[in-house]
Amino acid sequence: MAKAAERLAISRPVISRTIANLEHVLGVTLLDRTARGVEPTMFGEALLKRGTAVFDELRQSVEEIAFLADPQAGELRIACTEVWAAGLVPAAIARLSKRLPRLRVRLEQGTASHQFNLLRQRQCEIVISRLLTETPDSDIEMQPLFYESLVVAAGPQSSWSRRRKLTLSELVDVPWILSTLEAESGSPFVEAFRAAKLSIPTATIFSNSLHLRISLLATGRYLTLVPGSALQFGPGADLLKALPVALPRWHLPTAIFTLKGRMLSPVAQVFANCIRDVAKPLA
Repeated sequence: MAKAAERLAISRPVISRTIANLEHVLGVTLLDRTARGVEPTMFGEALLKRGTAVFDELRQSVEEIAFLADPQAGELRIACTEVWAAGLVPAAIARLSKRLPRLRVRLEQGTASHQFNLLRQRQCEIVISRLLTETPDSDIEMQPLFYESLVVAAGPQSSWSRRRKLTLSELVDVPWILSTLEAESGSPFVEAFRAAKLSIPTATIFSNSLHLRISLLATGRYLTLVPGSALQFGPGADLLKALPVALPRWHLPTAIFTLKGRMLSPVAQVFANCIRDVAKPLA
């Protein structure tokens, strides 16, 4: 209670009286008082959940008014994983910032599930990600962009980078750097080797980090997989070499994800249109 009073710059009695008035009006207990402090009851959690949506709509209104008053400004709140932050998303931001020179961008990164939680908590408006299940959750809206390709890559100094022809059979026993999703059944990498009736390569290193992959490729020892969009738009194209190996695309699309029933701010709508234009060559 003291922390709440300090954050809101009001006295503790005002905080206590306000909560008591709310509990009186609603006819339920919102907070449990314990020796460790206060915790929300299930009624308090319900009010908090809906209250977050109310304040989000108020914030959206303020941002929309600000955008209408100054169409070259605004704040964009988006989320994505490192894969999209390595190429597609910064390409769209760079294009958009030319139109909106005073644009402020707040980018959150993390796993796909973490991103969708940020969306539900209204800490971002748009998630750029690849669909990981056959259909999105019922509260999530999806607008497909393209089906991501996977490129087999080596370091520029690697002996593999000088090869003009390669077969999958030559790559079975190579030290690979893979993400867990790339090594799972159903991934283009696994399906390509299965279609060729070859053993599935075992990853030497598991990591989702593109930075780690690029750094280790410089040793010349490893091979890895790089999303085609990161290779096309990212700054690391001169740090790795795409090898002449054809893999199928992911069968689930990369998409724009938003929360159903939540109206996007004007700047988020402009960004969505911008990233569609950037992604067209990949479709």
